[in-house]
Amino acid sequence: MNSQVSIITGAGSGIGRALALAQAARGVTVVAADLDEAAARGTAEACGGGAWPSRLDVRSAADVDALVREVAMRHGRIDYLFNNAGIGVGGEAFEIDRAHWDRIIDVNLRGVVNGILAAYPVMVRQGGGHIVNTASLAGLGPAPLLAPYAMTKHAVVGLSSSLRIEAKRYGVRVSVLCPAAIETPLLDSMNPADLKAVPWAPDIRRFLTNLAGPPYPADAFAEEALAAIARNRAVIVIPRRARLAWRLGRLFPGLAEKASEKFVTIERRHRSP
Repeated sequence: MNSQVSIITGAGSGIGRALALAQAARGVTVVAADLDEAAARGTAEACGGGAWPSRLDVRSAADVDALVREVAMRHGRIDYLFNNAGIGVGGEAFEIDRAHWDRIIDVNLRGVVNGILAAYPVMVRQGGGHIVNTASLAGLGPAPLLAPYAMTKHAVVGLSSSLRIEAKRYGVRVSVLCPAAIETPLLDSMNPADLKAVPWAPDIRRFLTNLAGPPYPADAFAEEALAAIARNRAVIVIPRRARLAWRLGRLFPGLAEKASEKFVTIERRHRSP
């Protein structure tokens, strides 16, 4: 029987839920954490076995610390931490107010830091574990009209690649997920609903489909991601076409910039005068 334990933030839907279900199918005990308690409970129930839910706001260091302590006490170890919770903010940068920038930094970046500060020392003490941070293809190149989102995802990539080298000495692995568009609710709910509306934002589903192809199924993404995590890949770019786009962008950055400019121009045509 698999005695591994995994904490997954943002597990109530999308990538987090898909990862939870895929790990549970492998016999991993999943702690499904999400700000939406009902969604977390639904994921835990779908996972079955010893899975259990937790309402978690990753912006709260105290709450993240408390969850990690509880999991470590209850199970004796933590084998995986998926810092997956995240939000999107899009629009013209000059029209996005400070509250949106603050929110996305708090969730997408500070939430990852809170998870690492809570779980990494536990993994060091136990002599192993795997931290997996969810970034994005937008963290590996330019993402116009998504500047706040790209900023946080670039930071997560830098944090992950740096920590990976430090953590190796202690037997702790670190990987970063960099998906292209994945079929999740994020594609249809870009900006936080409780903040002042951004005057205009791109249709994220249409925009990302133009940029990187149609959204990839979340369950297929989870299966490929877990296979790459098992191989201890550092930067995990999914799907294959996204890996090709990433490599071409590194080789020919000027072409990637021109292509991005083209699709930004197309998307701006949908903005009302």
